[in-house]
Amino acid sequence: MSQSAQVQLDAAILQNGDTATGWLERLFSRLFLGLVYPQIWEDPVVDMDALEIAPDDNLVCIASGSCNLLCYLTAGPASVTAVDLSPAHVALGRLKLAAARSLPDHAAFYQFFGRGDMASNMTLYDSYIRPFLDPETRAFWDGRCMFSRRISVFRSGFYRHGALGRFLGAVHLVARLGRVEFSPLLTARSLSEQRAFFESRVAPLFDMWLVRKLAGCRAALFGLGIPPAQYDKLAADGDGDVLPVLRERVRKLMCAFPIRDNYFAWQAFARSYDPAPDAALPPYLQECNYLALRDHASRGRIVNRSLTDQLALEPDGSKQGYVLLDAQDWMNDGQLNALWREITRTATPGARVIFRTGGRDDILPGRVAPDILERWHYDPERSAHGTERDRSAIYGAFHLYRFAG
Repeated sequence: MSQSAQVQLDAAILQNGDTATGWLERLFSRLFLGLVYPQIWEDPVVDMDALEIAPDDNLVCIASGSCNLLCYLTAGPASVTAVDLSPAHVALGRLKLAAARSLPDHAAFYQFFGRGDMASNMTLYDSYIRPFLDPETRAFWDGRCMFSRRISVFRSGFYRHGALGRFLGAVHLVARLGRVEFSPLLTARSLSEQRAFFESRVAPLFDMWLVRKLAGCRAALFGLGIPPAQYDKLAADGDGDVLPVLRERVRKLMCAFPIRDNYFAWQAFARSYDPAPDAALPPYLQECNYLALRDHASRGRIVNRSLTDQLALEPDGSKQGYVLLDAQDWMNDGQLNALWREITRTATPGARVIFRTGGRDDILPGRVAPDILERWHYDPERSAHGTERDRSAIYGAFHLYRFAG
């Protein structure tokens, strides 16, 4: 699987040949062979509101950490097909689907994926989940990584692993160098307390020489899954300087939503979900959605393939929803047009496409051929609403298109 995946990743990412940027793209492509996102960093509640999922809907999405795939299944669509170019992401998504079908109750499911740091998770895996895995996925999680099986990451703190987990670990290290502890943020009782913490303790970190130096290095943001092409789009919003853009995104993550309601902020600054009984959680981890997830898990699948290639295998007029995450930020014009030709061919009238962009602007006008794009209606009001409500706060904008047919 790795060799095929590397070819697909190179095709998706490499655009600049033997240049400095091209070598960074090669490094980023190699990174994506392993686990990048233990948790997806797009808000599935915003997604589900925009998708308006109905029982007859057939959705296709990019998987990443597969939190979105499982969240959409709680709404009971006819099917959800997820794709990802990372073999590790595919294995994680299949592990989650198998766990939803096989674990005995919500407590066990939450312990495995909500906590991800208990020795007894190995017993849950061996006794319940492992028999439900396909041979390829079983071989991945049973495979050795350093001195233990890969599945042991769910014993040692799953959310501290992957490129994103390591990046957040580095953020905490820099914060400690600046004598900043995040516990006052996590116990804040109001938005005003959160804003005061950001302005007095966190904002000065962006003036540190080390932070300025790291922000100027495009490879420093690989842990956020930001390739060189997307880094340049972020910098464009800051007139060529990515640092003020990062500062504003961190401010939104810390200050735009009550800390008790934002599990993205908890993962960033506590490196775990809030342990309180009434804590905010992704919909797929909420106890009220567990039975729906278990009943609908068989309607989800995940494949190691690009979205364009997967859509090429689907019948005309067979899809009602598409979730592109931020993948279009990586694409050149040829790749964008190939993707949107397949989206348009497979869409039914009224189908919804949602995506994020690193920058604020919609990247499709002027790049996707007019004869394709004119068949789609951009919804500026719902797009702005989604941008405002997205608790992950990392993207410049959320976008929603509807197919006019």
